Amino acid sequence: MSPEELAAKHPRLYHVTRPRVLPIIEKHGLLSTSHLLSLFEVPEERRNIIEGDRRSMNVTLTHPVHGAATLTDQHPLSLEALAASLDDGLQPADWIRQLNRRVFFWVDPKRVDLHLRTSIKRSEPRIVLVLDALSVIRQHYDQIEISPFNTGSTLRRPARRGLSTFTPLHRHNYRDWQRLRGGHDHVRELTVIGGVQDVSFHLTGFYPFSHLESKYSGIFKSD
Repeated sequence: MSPEELAAKHPRLYHVTRPRVLPIIEKHGLLSTSHLLSLFEVPEERRNIIEGDRRSMNVTLTHPVHGAATLTDQHPLSLEALAASLDDGLQPADWIRQLNRRVFFWVDPKRVDLHLRTSIKRSEPRIVLVLDALSVIRQHYDQIEISPFNTGSTLRRPARRGLSTFTPLHRHNYRDWQRLRGGHDHVRELTVIGGVQDVSFHLTGFYPFSHLESKYSGIFKSD
């Protein structure tokens, strides 16, 4: 699937985060959990626990140089439901490690709205970064994968998931990918292994509240 093919269907990418971490994002990019653990120099023993265990609550990382960052809890992920929905001999810890290697984007603003409305932590300040899809895909093409569902959730009727759930973008065009998925699936989630650098280069605005643009526009500086 070419960058142009996917961006024509989904021209914007949406990433939910916290306002207080915007300075870290501006400096280091949007980083996966695993990359954040490296940046914050988390000791190996604690790192192994964080990467392989479901987070029942937010986890705060601190660093004398980088400040603080919060890893969001994984309440939508039930270990019991996850174990029952895994294929290819995967165990829940294997899947959680896969999640922690990636940065996740919604491709549909309606699903962003639903996520924000139903979030258990909806009272916690959130901000949605809107990125230009074509720009991100071109720069990170070899790291990008697509998924037909929210891979970090097992709510309602959990979808089956396994080694082929995250499909590298270069492997199929959109029609062939749909055919392999049974003909009915659509891209629901785009992931970038490792993360996205130079976020200010890709940023088009904030969603859904227009006042966020004036409040936070100074954090991301245009060239």
